Amino acid sequence: MPERQPTAAPLARNAIEALRRALGQTGGTGKGDSAAADLLTDPADCLPYGYDNSRRQRLPAAVAFVTCAEQVVALVRVCNDHRIPLTARGLGTGTTGATVPEPGGLVLSFERMNRIITIDPANRLAVVEPGVVNDDLQRAAAEHGFFWPPDPTSAAVCTIGGNLAYNAAGPKAVKYGTPRDNTLGLTAVTGDGALLRTGVMTTKGVVGYDLTRLIIGSEGTLALVTQATLKLTPLPETKRTLRITYRDIHSAAGAVAAIMAQPITPCALEFMDAAAIGMVRRFSDLGVAEETGALLMIEVDGPAAGIDAAAEAVAKAAGNAGMLECSVAADKDEIAALWRTRKSLSPALRHVAPKKINEDVVVPVASMGRFIDGLDRLSREHAITIVNFGHAGNGNIHVNLLVDPDDPDEMTRAAVCLSAVFDLVISLGGTLSGEHGVGLEKRDFVDRELDPVALDLMRAIKRQFDPNGILNPDKGLPLPADRDA
Repeated sequence: MPERQPTAAPLARNAIEALRRALGQTGGTGKGDSAAADLLTDPADCLPYGYDNSRRQRLPAAVAFVTCAEQVVALVRVCNDHRIPLTARGLGTGTTGATVPEPGGLVLSFERMNRIITIDPANRLAVVEPGVVNDDLQRAAAEHGFFWPPDPTSAAVCTIGGNLAYNAAGPKAVKYGTPRDNTLGLTAVTGDGALLRTGVMTTKGVVGYDLTRLIIGSEGTLALVTQATLKLTPLPETKRTLRITYRDIHSAAGAVAAIMAQPITPCALEFMDAAAIGMVRRFSDLGVAEETGALLMIEVDGPAAGIDAAAEAVAKAAGNAGMLECSVAADKDEIAALWRTRKSLSPALRHVAPKKINEDVVVPVASMGRFIDGLDRLSREHAITIVNFGHAGNGNIHVNLLVDPDDPDEMTRAAVCLSAVFDLVISLGGTLSGEHGVGLEKRDFVDRELDPVALDLMRAIKRQFDPNGILNPDKGLPLPADRDA
């Protein structure tokens, strides 16, 4: 069960009535028979909207389901009038507590605001509402020969709004970029209830400051996205998948650096370290040599006429003295067989540690070997099992601390270990979050990466967008020194 937090007093009757009136704004396509049906206030009904994929949980005073931008504007204005903290929510797949509400606050759910407004092949763009599920967009775009590159592991259940809030990317980011690189413009509601349009409908545009990229990744602390114009990419004709094994992580890290230094950029470049491989071996037949100390999964896509040459170039770059085996697949069955190892990892980790601490950090590609060595050292020092895998092409490593939350001593050691992991990341020139966001989980570590001048500027930006501080308060940035957590 998620960790629960104290609850606050329920909202005043006049505030609840004001919220109901806001939901009665015209232009919506709500499923309820009245505005009252779109506002939950019973604690039992609100409970499922009080947590995300972290272990944190807080009970909101109310949950509002919106279906149009007019309702969002009206709700934000009510929250300003009554000083009600407001947390936006998609489907709750985030791992950092960014959608965990303030006790006694309002959760604004976008799950019903889920229309794909248009797919425009001629201009290579899609216009969507924030509640659209990533996979649904991919299927709709594929009918026209396109895709939206961001593809988080949770694509089947995560929303575009959540992808934008976290700048969540996935494996294809190594070649195609993140949501910031694949979003042309937004319609959003600021913290004082103003409707804002940012960006352009074209791939070029330099008028004014780039508010689109500022809002993306801000975790609902600056504005609430009500519509997004997304840049689509043509589907590749074909692809090749390679699985390459190495004696140690340094050989694999050297291969990654060599791959990324040559002209063919893979569309996916995933890795597993020795601890991850050992974990999977306990539950699945890997089909790799016993001495394997690291593994790369690589996909190359592009025109059919040149795909074999592209795969050969990547395989050649990946070859070094530590390489053990290179397997290449072209058809669906072969590809599925090669991905078996990577897909076996998450079930294996859930079996061993259902409550694992899953961190998402990034280090320079050339520092990956030193980073994994450092994690091995911290694992021994703190007696915490650490398993690592992730997106090697851009140094985005998922660091998993396997712990028992019912063991207080182990959790204490894990906290000290995690702090040391973050120090190691910073010492190597890395960043504390690549795609999972900051939320509550990493908030108090952010000042290790950002200097005081940057933090002051960011707090000023927050005040400009959200003068009364109602949007997802206390998320993302460390609390000022005069405030308690």
